[in-house]
Amino acid sequence: MNIQRKYSLPNCTLLLEGLSDLSRAAHFQEMRPELSILVNAECYLSGYNQPLTGGREFFESLVRAVSGYAQEFLSSVPNPQAHNHESELVEFRKIDSNRHRLIIHSEGAPEGFDHSNNSKHPPIEIDLNTVQLFDLVEAVDQFFADTQTLPELSLELQPVTRRYGGASQAVIRQAVPAAVGVSSLAVAAIAFNLIPPPQMRPPQPKPNEQTSSTTNNITTPASAAATPTATSTANTKPAVKDLEALLNTVPEITDPSQLRALNRQVYNQVHPAWTNRSGLQQDLIYRLGVAADGAIVGYKAVNKEANVGVGQTPLPNVLYNPARRPSISNEPIAQFRVVFTTKGVLEVSPWRGYARTPEVVGTKITDSNIVKGLNQKLYSTVRQTWSGTPTFTRDLKYRVAVNKDGVIADYEPLNQVAFDYFRETPLPKMFNAVYGSNVAAPNNKEPLAHFQVIFKPSGTMEVTPWQGYQ
Repeated sequence: MNIQRKYSLPNCTLLLEGLSDLSRAAHFQEMRPELSILVNAECYLSGYNQPLTGGREFFESLVRAVSGYAQEFLSSVPNPQAHNHESELVEFRKIDSNRHRLIIHSEGAPEGFDHSNNSKHPPIEIDLNTVQLFDLVEAVDQFFADTQTLPELSLELQPVTRRYGGASQAVIRQAVPAAVGVSSLAVAAIAFNLIPPPQMRPPQPKPNEQTSSTTNNITTPASAAATPTATSTANTKPAVKDLEALLNTVPEITDPSQLRALNRQVYNQVHPAWTNRSGLQQDLIYRLGVAADGAIVGYKAVNKEANVGVGQTPLPNVLYNPARRPSISNEPIAQFRVVFTTKGVLEVSPWRGYARTPEVVGTKITDSNIVKGLNQKLYSTVRQTWSGTPTFTRDLKYRVAVNKDGVIADYEPLNQVAFDYFRETPLPKMFNAVYGSNVAAPNNKEPLAHFQVIFKPSGTMEVTPWQGYQ
């Protein structure tokens, strides 16, 4: 079984391809098989047209050199592991405080890379800036946090004496924001002898606690494990159709009410991350796999344009990252249809639609007298804080929930124009004042009263008790 693993940062992507060792894979049927035999490793760096490629020896050398050089850079103490050109395929050399030379000793050099002519097999030489360097460090960190990929490969870091730590505060401020993961933070801390060297790979999960596939297994064309081409991570090559395989091994979430709640979570993750909405020649359509907690675990292009244009979407950046959040188990998966339209409008809907009209999840306040009082209180609160001349030309419709004290607990746009003009309403400010975020999870731990609130282009508004989704 061919397996791909992808660890992606804005300036660096590591792509590993390999197989499972059937003699070790006692639970081969699991949702996310172990990649234990590395066949090919590819490293894509921003600004360069061709990836660095090699096998197991190349990848292990790259990991050692990256980790050793990061420790050296942060501590200003030489680390031989970063410069061992006699026994390593990969080494680093510091050019200045913001330039770092990555050298690969190999027999072939892909076109597009500069190299020396002083040897029979000239090495590849690539100059990275500090941000690129630590994106590479973070990609390596994501690999080490993934217990289902080369689990026997570990990273040994040795501390250096604190009194030798000579990196300037300016350099640290520049480098550390890019180095926020497990191994990268360990490199920084060990460099200054702040903590003992940690074990970089967490304990193997038990057979019934295997993690689910994320940026790696829901593949085929333009998927979470899509292979970047020489010019951009936006282009992909076909791989194994793992989205269908995934759904064959785990239950699918079909409950309309749960799908409605997850639909909102998907929109809230993708909508703010889609910053550049111009330049699309055709709609880009994707099929997303979403875990029960809202984590986007994979995507697959539905049309040809989406396969080519994934780099114009935020999908690679909003995928669940096993290095930055707890692992998810073999839980049910929901499917959604996500469309990035040429008009700059994001559309999210359940892949199979709703089997029946969804309902609001959670306990509800149903006493008519209490609901009537909360209706009047909500109208007064919103009316007093709504000012300015509307620029929209159609009614903005929302579902708004409040607790027994009349404090806003949740709000949800009900039509597209309500999504587009929500900032012209006081709802996000009211919600942010309570929860500190406009996209925080709704408060469903106490009974709530639900209402439909309509903002009209004339400047008037209506608040009525919630009758359900239309």
